Amino acid sequence: MSDEQRPPRPTFNLNKKAITIVVVVVALLGIATTSFFVVDQTEEAVVLRLGRFHRIAPPGLQFKLPFGIDQNYNVATQAVQNMQFGFRVQQPGVTSVFDTGDFSEESLMLTGDLNIVDVEWIIQYRITDPFNWLFNVHDQPRTIRDISQSTVNRLVGDRAIIDVLGDERPSIEELAQAQMNSIFQGYGLGVTVTAVRLQNIVPPAGRVQDAFEDVNRAIQDMNRLINEGREEYNREIPRARGEAEQIVQVAQGYAAERVNRSRGDAARFLNVLSEYRNDPATTRTRLYYEMVEAVFIPADGSRPEQPELIDRNLSNFIPLLNLQREGAAPGGQR
Repeated sequence: MSDEQRPPRPTFNLNKKAITIVVVVVALLGIATTSFFVVDQTEEAVVLRLGRFHRIAPPGLQFKLPFGIDQNYNVATQAVQNMQFGFRVQQPGVTSVFDTGDFSEESLMLTGDLNIVDVEWIIQYRITDPFNWLFNVHDQPRTIRDISQSTVNRLVGDRAIIDVLGDERPSIEELAQAQMNSIFQGYGLGVTVTAVRLQNIVPPAGRVQDAFEDVNRAIQDMNRLINEGREEYNREIPRARGEAEQIVQVAQGYAAERVNRSRGDAARFLNVLSEYRNDPATTRTRLYYEMVEAVFIPADGSRPEQPELIDRNLSNFIPLLNLQREGAAPGGQR
């Protein structure tokens, strides 16, 4: 085909001004989309500039250099995270759903007295240094799991099985938390363990487990009886002390009364003796009248009963007097 028969090629007239506007718009969009990032309230962001550490960005809307010059990595530093050993929770809640898989390789341990015990536990930790968390350790969760598992295994291996099942649980939790934090700090992992909680601690299934359950029931019964005894002690001892204090106070009051009365009687006797020495006849007469008055008028001032003067030589007066009293009846009847 000759050149004269070829169809004419279409020509494109490009507007340089339009191209410039498109380029500027694209550049502005790129700058706008790559210059800002948001840091959540529970996070902190590590900002790298050209691959090197630049700063730690706090929560909020933050600015960075666009087009990948600055890169941000958000790290949840305020959230408390947990890790489970010997079990897994698929769906937490009021009724948690557990994974039915076998995690015995994490929980089976050898105790100090060469017994096997199944220990399930959890740890709670929080990221405190986002830069160290991102760049000092390659596989952070695996490192935390390995160190936690080795620490608990060592602590359980230093104790007898009866101690692990009994009173040593709080001690194991405290020591495990302290030792894990020390190792994590040495590795520069940037995390802090806030709690270690031992969950289920049981011996191997079978006759051994049944025997240990009997021991645990006996320990619980012993603690219950001890608490009941302490409750009875706290109830009876204060009451007995109060009664004893009351008896002591009554005795002290009686002693004071008797002492004061004896001193008063002694002083009165000395006064009477002095008067008797001065005038024996008058004093004897006054003492006689006082004795008669004491016999017929009680000391409390109440109305005395009708006195009865009986001669010892009379033989039939007493029976007659008794007949008169027995014959008296209400209403004046005889």
